[in-house]
Formats: sequence, C-alpha cells, structure tokens
Amino acid sequence: MQVAIIGGGWAGMAAAVKLSLDGHQPTVFEAGRQLGGRARNLELPDGTIADNGQHILIGAYAECLRLMRIVDATPEQALLRRPLAMRYADGNGLSFPDLPAPLDALIGIATANGWSLRERAALLGRALRWRVQGFRCAEAATVADICSGLPMRLLDEFIEPLCVSALNLPAAQASGSIFLRVLHDALFAGTGGSHFLVPRCGLGALFPIPAAQWLQGRGHAVHTANRIQELSPQGRQWLLRSSNPAIAAELEQSRFDAVLLACPPQEAVRLALLAAEDQRLPARDAVAYQHWAQTAQALEHTAIATVYARTSHRLTAGLPWQALQPGKQAPAQFVFDRGHLQPSDDTQQGLMAFVVSDCRTDRQALEQQVLEQARQQLGWQDIQAVLTVVEKRATFACRPGVKRPGLELGHGLWACGDYLNGPYPATLEGAVRCGITAADELVRMDQG
Repeated sequence: MQVAIIGGGWAGMAAAVKLSLDGHQPTVFEAGRQLGGRARNLELPDGTIADNGQHILIGAYAECLRLMRIVDATPEQALLRRPLAMRYADGNGLSFPDLPAPLDALIGIATANGWSLRERAALLGRALRWRVQGFRCAEAATVADICSGLPMRLLDEFIEPLCVSALNLPAAQASGSIFLRVLHDALFAGTGGSHFLVPRCGLGALFPIPAAQWLQGRGHAVHTANRIQELSPQGRQWLLRSSNPAIAAELEQSRFDAVLLACPPQEAVRLALLAAEDQRLPARDAVAYQHWAQTAQALEHTAIATVYARTSHRLTAGLPWQALQPGKQAPAQFVFDRGHLQPSDDTQQGLMAFVVSDCRTDRQALEQQVLEQARQQLGWQDIQAVLTVVEKRATFACRPGVKRPGLELGHGLWACGDYLNGPYPATLEGAVRCGITAADELVRMDQG
C-alpha cells in the first residue's frame, strides 16, 4: 500500500515505521521544519538547544521503547532511567527502591519520608483496593472521587502532582478511570514500569529524527516544511496538494491508497472538512467526516508551560529533578537540571527546566511566579529566566466521560494522535500506540 502520513510527530513517525516493517510504502509530510510535533527541539535566545517542553517517559512506555530500538535510538543511552522519585526540597516525599513490581511501590509507600504511619497505611490500602477492583471505576468518577477520604497530605504531595503531571488537569476535574489505567501500567504491570526515563538528548533525537533516517534508509520519503493544503478522492485512492512547489508537480502524478492524518486535531479537522466537500466523495463518507470533525472540535484543550532559567545552583547528579510544592503563586510541579542530563554539553550547565502542567496563567506572570517559587523553595536567589514556552493546546482535557474521535473516518482516510480514542491520556506513549494501531487497522481494512 502507498500511504500518505500527514504529520511527522511521534504518532505519525510510529505509524510510518510500522507500515514499513509490514512491507508497505509510507510517505511522511510534515508542515514544520522539524519533526517531533509538540515533542521537538527548540533553540533558546542564547543559542542553546533545548526542547519545546520538558517531557519525560516512564518504564511502562513499552511501545515507545520498542520503536526506539527498531530505529537504532538506543534507550539505554538516550534516557536516564531512575526509580520513581517525588522528593521535595525538605527531603520529604516518595522514592521507590529499584525492586521488582509491585514490591517497589509497596516498599516505597511504606517508607515515604514525612508521612505518618496512618498516611502510609491509607495509601497502601487504597492502592490494594484499586488492584482488587481491577483498576476500574465508574466512567463519571474524577480522580478526587476515587481518592476521597485519603489524608490531605497524600492528596497534596502525591495524588495531585501525579494527576496533573499525567492528565494535565487537577484531581477534581480529571478522569478517574484513565488515571487508574496509568497507575496500573506504571505501578503494577511489570518490573521497571514506574521508572522515570528522562531524555539525555534533544527530543527530536530521541525518536523522530532517527525514525526519519531509518525510513529514508529503506527508501521512504520524509518531507519537512511541506504543508498539505487539501486531499482529493480519486476513486478509491487519494490525491494530495502541497504548499511546497518543490514537490507539487510530483504529487499531482502520485496516488495514495490511504491517508493518515497524524497532524494536530485542528489541522486534521480542516483537511477532513475540505475532503467532505468534494463531490467525488460518497455522501455517507462526507457525513462521517463531518461527524468526526465535530467530535474533534468539541475537545477541550489544556496548556503546559516550561520555564527555562539559569542559576549557579545544582540539583544532585544522581537525581537531577525535584518535586516542588504547589500553591496559588507557585505553579511549577517539577524542576529538572539539564546540566546533569547532558553533562558533556557546556551550554546546558546551569540550565533548569521548570514544568507547569495545567497552566492557566499568562506567560509574563507565570515566569515571575516560577522564579519566586525557586527562590522561596530552593533558595536559588540568583536565578534568571531564559525563555518561557507555553504550549496552549498541549493536551486534550482528560475529563470523566470525554468523547474522543475514532481512528477511522472512512474511504481510506484515517487519523492518529494522542487525542484519539484510547486508554491513555495525551502522552508520548499514547501517540505512539495510536500510530501503530492506525497503521495496523488501515492495512487490515484494505485487505479485508
């Protein structure tokens, strides 16, 4: 099959790799100059190469890790692996030992610093109850609902920061069922599933760029700076039109058996609605495209911010991140010491990345609040802002019962991305799994 993949983020590149492995012919079209989507490289004002946001993976991200190995992006070198740790500046918090699951979680909770015996017992009891219930709850339940009755310290220092980091919403608004799925896979699905995997390189080099090189080595084209303007059905095939004159003529002569929309939801909606207006498209498919677009447009999105700043202070080399106490004027949940993550890169030394999930503050106020938070909680009086990156549509709002669009639109048009229907919130693993599933399904439907 000749498959056009519109979007070179993690979902699109995962789909392209899977299609190539299965003997098909994917062609990737990325509108931007860089691959990676929201998880891509970014140049700071001083020339330092950072990321569009400070992402982390966890050990349970099996498909991300598997595809990294396939395209020769060795996870053991590209990622710093450490057992789960949510330590605060005062030394309190949670640290898991490096033991098989679920012993690591049980011992980590039982020995958490700063928690009373009653608090530890309450969290252990609730975790065991979730396990007995199969990590399932009512679709309408929020994270706050399933954690009702837990001591306030546990809610403030463990549940709330974990929830907002994983689902990008506070516990009172976030889906309990999706939160439990994340907990299950991280804490109880297998040894090392809860480990934090922090990139030691730029996000582009973690998977998208090696994937592009791997695809090109197998004879597949990966086009950047190439926005697809419209899709046109040609019988059972598709014609694409591009904004890039360098390949416009070539595309006029090309036909694709399927098209996979791996671009941001607003761009996927634009292309789907344009295709729905084409008189050559069967009426039932046009209606299906419009319905799909309505579902995608109805999704609410939430923001994530990363404040890059420089200081003479350092975190410990063995654990180059730290949890931060949240508050009304203290928006960051974590800080990462990029100098320890990339010790051979002089430009990264002294560079800190503060992560603000569920960001609801304007850029200037947010930056000042984070700097003051660092001074108050960490004692970093000399800290100076470098750049604040706000991804306004970072994730879909993972509320209880959220309706997410499906992968298949009809007539050989498909979609993939972390916002589509699936068990995971908007994460790199969710994107990669969706890309793989979409690749499998479009081939199965074509052959069926």
